[in-house]
Amino acid sequence: MPRYHVQRAIQIAASREKVFETVADFGTWTTWSPWLCAEPDAQVTVTGERAAVGAKYAWQGEIVGAGEIEHLRLEAPRSIEDEIRFIKPFRSQSNVGFELEAVGEETKITWHMQGKLPWFMFWMSSMMETMIGMDYERGLKMLKDLLETGHIESHTSVQGVTSIGPLHMLGVRNTCTVQEIGKSTEAALGKAKQLLQQHHLPSDGEMISVYHRFDMKTGTFEHTSGYIVPAPEPAAGTGLSSWSTPATRAFQVTHIGSYAHLGNAWSAANMISRYKKLKMCKTGTFELYKTTPPETPSGELRTEIYLPLR
Repeated sequence: MPRYHVQRAIQIAASREKVFETVADFGTWTTWSPWLCAEPDAQVTVTGERAAVGAKYAWQGEIVGAGEIEHLRLEAPRSIEDEIRFIKPFRSQSNVGFELEAVGEETKITWHMQGKLPWFMFWMSSMMETMIGMDYERGLKMLKDLLETGHIESHTSVQGVTSIGPLHMLGVRNTCTVQEIGKSTEAALGKAKQLLQQHHLPSDGEMISVYHRFDMKTGTFEHTSGYIVPAPEPAAGTGLSSWSTPATRAFQVTHIGSYAHLGNAWSAANMISRYKKLKMCKTGTFELYKTTPPETPSGELRTEIYLPLR
C-alpha cells in the first residue's frame, strides 16, 4: 500500500512543560483542532483519563467523517506517541506523534504522521501529504495562539449559496507556496496600490485576492491581489493584471479574525462544498477584505470567501 509521511513544526513562546500538558490533554483538542472549523457541531467524545496512556479522542460528523486517536506513549515533556484510526470516509490507520524541543525559554513542537493509504488511492499519496500538512500548519498556529495569548482569533461562519458580482479588479499576479501566501498577498496589494496611483486609476475600492490555480502536489498558489474597480480597465502597459466575473452564484463562507487563520475558513469552504457536491466554475475562487488593518483590530477583521458555482 502507498505510504505517506507528513511533519510540520512551529516555535511557541511557552515552556516544554506547558506545551506538553496542553497537547497531551485531549480535552483541549476541540479548541485548536484544524478540522472542526468545518463542522463545529460534530460529536466529540473523550474516554479514559484524558491526558494519560489509553485515553481516546473520538469524532463523528457528516463532514469530518469518523475515527479515533489513542495515546500510546507519553514521555513528559519530550514526546507523545498516538495511533489514529479513521473509519469514514475510508478505513485506515496511522502513527501520529509530537516531539517537543526546548529552544531557550521557548518550545519547538513537531507534529508528524506516518501512514498508508488503501491500494486504490495510491494516486493520492503526494496530495495527502500536502493536505495533511496544511491542516497541521493551521492546527499548530491555533495551538501557538492559545498558549501565547489564551485565545484564538478565528471564527468561521457559513452563509451557503449566495449571489455576487459583477466584479472587476486590477492587481498584481504572484506565485507562492502555502507558507508564503501571507507575505505574497501583502506585497502584491502594496505593489497594486502603487501602480494604480501611478497610472491614475481608481485605488479606493475593496481589496480582493483571486486564486487562479493551486498545485496540490507542490503546494503552490497562483493568485492576483489588488483592488475592486468600478468598471473594466485596460491593464496593458501598467504592470497590472485584470480579472472580472459576471453576476454569479457562489458558495460563501465568512471569517472573522486574524489573516493568519484565514486557512480555517478556506478549509471549511472546500470541505463543505465537496460534501454538498457543489460544482465549481473556473473563474477563480476569491476573498474580499471587508475590513482591514490598522482601522480594525486583527481579531475583528472580516473576510468573505467565495467559491463561484456553475
